[in-house]
Amino acid sequence: MADSMSEMLRQDMQCEGLLECFHDLKEIDKNVFQLLHEHENPLTVDDIADRIDRERSTAYRSVQRLMQAGFIQKEQVNYEQGGYYHVYRPRDADDITQEMQRTLNDWYAKMGQLIGEFSEKYADEPGPPATAEG
Repeated sequence: MADSMSEMLRQDMQCEGLLECFHDLKEIDKNVFQLLHEHENPLTVDDIADRIDRERSTAYRSVQRLMQAGFIQKEQVNYEQGGYYHVYRPRDADDITQEMQRTLNDWYAKMGQLIGEFSEKYADEPGPPATAEG
């Protein structure tokens, strides 16, 4: 990950880089999202863990990060005899894209404000007084 914005802009960014930049997602999170996207039916955490060959707790943490980032949604499935379990599916890509665009627009506005404040503070100030040399 780049240390500064200028370094980030010089990097060759890919879509996966976008997911990291916006949501601090890990490689496993991208794999889980891709897995859910490729399956027509929603999957349980156990299904996900089996398909990515990881422990259930690892799959669960990835699912939680993806839900927190707004990439997937949880659905409850009820058993006829009582009880329930959860399945997960990806959210609509257009909805995710619109949310990321809004986030980017908010960030851009904030950066513009900070640049304006910088300009107001430093652009019109007189320089240090000149020393007289004799």
